[in-house]
Amino acid sequence: MSYLLPTYANFPLTLVRGEGTRVWDENGTDYLDFCAGIATCSIGHCHPSLSEAIAKQASTLMHCSNLYQIPQQKELARTLVEDFVQTPGKIFFGNSGAEANDGMIKTARRYGHARPQADGSPRYEVITFKQSFHGRTLGSMAATAQTKIQQGFDPMLPGFRYCPFNDLDALRSCISETTVGIMLEPIQGEGGVHEARPEFLRGLAELCQQHDLLLMFDEIQCGLGRTGSLMGWQAICPELQPDTISWAKGLGGGFPIGAFYVSDRIIDQNGTELSSLMGPGSHGSTYGGNPLACAAALAVLEEIRNSQLADHAKQQEQQIRDIILSWNHPVILEIRGKGLLLGIALDPEQLEAPTLCQTLMSEGLLTVPAGPNTLRLLPPLNVSSEEINEALKILKNTLDSLCKN
Repeated sequence: MSYLLPTYANFPLTLVRGEGTRVWDENGTDYLDFCAGIATCSIGHCHPSLSEAIAKQASTLMHCSNLYQIPQQKELARTLVEDFVQTPGKIFFGNSGAEANDGMIKTARRYGHARPQADGSPRYEVITFKQSFHGRTLGSMAATAQTKIQQGFDPMLPGFRYCPFNDLDALRSCISETTVGIMLEPIQGEGGVHEARPEFLRGLAELCQQHDLLLMFDEIQCGLGRTGSLMGWQAICPELQPDTISWAKGLGGGFPIGAFYVSDRIIDQNGTELSSLMGPGSHGSTYGGNPLACAAALAVLEEIRNSQLADHAKQQEQQIRDIILSWNHPVILEIRGKGLLLGIALDPEQLEAPTLCQTLMSEGLLTVPAGPNTLRLLPPLNVSSEEINEALKILKNTLDSLCKN
């Protein structure tokens, strides 16, 4: 008998140890982990620098309230702004991606009050995109344009309009007097690994400027080196400057932390900075940005930066693409994504992604589906060429075996 709420359809596997790209189950069987906690273990399992940072901070001071100064929090915010975003702004720390997206949505609502409609009533509507995934809280769930996520939880939080992805004409027609922002994943992860086309992303940014809308990037899965660039959108349109950005997953390398960025750009003739709209009392989190979480994230970002893991991810993407394309396998329709956020589209007439994931697990390779017809490959950013060769050998043999049946 289990006392857990049955919210997850778990695989029948119990993992008890991890090191680098490899994990072990309770029976001592090892697996190559190309799921990595769904893009969370960005520098691999139990990386020495991350484990050391957590142990050191845990024996010094794990938590103190945001009522007080937290040096690790300040340093992590500086690192994110100066070394990663590289555009002036401010950071808020929470505990998860959904929480970070809720913070971005609240920032948009504040902007709608500061920059209202012509009649003085606030703008509040945020446009998001079909197949998106922004989280499971009431706010982030309402932003997520997937019926299966929202089913049974009506009524949704009002203030969202859903638009087809990569359709600039449809997006243009969705903008109304109440619209205050456009929120998207530059590369949709859960929805099937779909990239925003460059012309769509540039056109979207132009619409934001024309209509005084916030450009809001959800980088929870695609940010911080995952796509072969420091920021996910930079892999598509590096010249863009978003107003808000959310992160989680890979930021903590397995330790729970979320964050969102708000730009310092001036929004009126009085010199008001956008980030100043989220002033004292506007938002909060008991655990967010505590010393332990920030020490972990600092260690992760230092490793990503010093070991140039974004560049490494881009190189490893090419290896994966070259090998898979050389198979010319009849069940594989295409490879989508960038860096080490890759989706292998399967022919639904021949094979479904959950079935493939289940079989790969029995062969020693952990992966994760993205919808019914896409297999996601999300290894740690420091995965080696030898580990990729080993994983793809398992994938090829498994595809051959399943297709025969």
